[in-house]
Amino acid sequence: MIDGSDDPTVERADAPPRRRRLRRAVRSSTATVATRVVVSFGSRGAGFSRLASSHAGSVAGDALVALALAGTLFFSVPSTEARQNMALYLLLTLAPFAVIGPMLGGVYQRFPAAYRSGLVASSALRVLLAVAMTVFIDSVALFPLAFTLLVLSRFHGISRSSVLPVVLAGRHELVSANAHIARVGVVGAAVVAPLGLLGGWLGTPWLTLLFAAGAYGWSAVAARRLPPIELETDSPVARTHPAVPRPVRLTRFATAAVRFLNGYLMVLVAFAFRDVDRGAVDFGFLIAAGGVGYVVAAMVTPLLDRRLAEEPMVMAGLALEAGAAFVAAQAFGLPAATALAAAAGLAWGTAKFGFDGLLQSAVPIGARGRAFTNSETMFQIAWVIGALIPIIPAIPVELGLTLAGIAALAIQVVYAAALMPAVVGRRDAVIALPGKQDEKPDPGVLDVI
Repeated sequence: MIDGSDDPTVERADAPPRRRRLRRAVRSSTATVATRVVVSFGSRGAGFSRLASSHAGSVAGDALVALALAGTLFFSVPSTEARQNMALYLLLTLAPFAVIGPMLGGVYQRFPAAYRSGLVASSALRVLLAVAMTVFIDSVALFPLAFTLLVLSRFHGISRSSVLPVVLAGRHELVSANAHIARVGVVGAAVVAPLGLLGGWLGTPWLTLLFAAGAYGWSAVAARRLPPIELETDSPVARTHPAVPRPVRLTRFATAAVRFLNGYLMVLVAFAFRDVDRGAVDFGFLIAAGGVGYVVAAMVTPLLDRRLAEEPMVMAGLALEAGAAFVAAQAFGLPAATALAAAAGLAWGTAKFGFDGLLQSAVPIGARGRAFTNSETMFQIAWVIGALIPIIPAIPVELGLTLAGIAALAIQVVYAAALMPAVVGRRDAVIALPGKQDEKPDPGVLDVI
């Protein structure tokens, strides 16, 4: 007779009460986590679920490659060589946008349904590149391989941002969906981070790159399972270059400023850590703190989206950056640097999610690929310029942090002043509509000021 006595999932009456409670708690927690994971990936339909899976694999692979290259190019060489390697790597990160910027926007404008193929190809080719990098890890050939991988990484990111509104069931939840898919990406990076740290601890960056190849393979398979994407290509929008609205252009500038400050602060803190003999592990904690801040932004921005327009989110990002820089300058150390990294991640996430939602809602699908390409190009150029500043002169970290805070406040003032006429005009237009005279407009920049 089968009484279930050998089944570990069946409670035994003679088991101690504490053990029974522990088993029930473990089963309940496991079921809760599994349910949340399923809901996280599937709450917005199969298309969004597969796009999120592809994004998670892509971000995980990029994180592993970054960890492998950080130990090879930065922390294992003398300071002068580290500055040279960092400068060369930054120029390599800038070059992909000079290559794909003009090309990718035109391709997607002419063939809007090619987004899925772009996602699959960019992930599959990165599998081959990651494997090739394991062979040339100590060779100068590593740089062109890293360059090509970065090109494909940006290719994937632009494709994902452009196609996201198409796979959503409702177009009104763009900011929330951007934040949701970002959380999925951070989870993917967090899952593989121990593998990257293991490779660094063992001194085997080639092993980390093999893990990255596996993550890229996951991304390619998930993208391949996306449903066919059919867009209207007969619209005049697909054949012309409509002007991006002025509020979007201004918000893009302010978001690029947040990205500029992020690049500047990251490299400034990295060299400050290097000068006091802190290694890649401590710097890894800072990267993790930045990821935590980004996750917090992904959780907070959907709540902000219910009460604010997108532009105030970008202003909040600049304010966070300024406050964190001023505080860290007063007592710089590992705790202050960790808090600064978390604030920088929170600032970038808040600004980026707000800008993506604004662009996706204001620009037609036929022109969205070009608009995202131009925006990502500006953001990457801003990040590289910011990161290059602490490399060329040796800036004292306290002075550098103070200058960053002043710059963030100045940019915030300029952005608010430039945006105010457009916000006032938009508010007056809403109030002038029939039946809207007694309604309160959505909160915007004026409410923040």
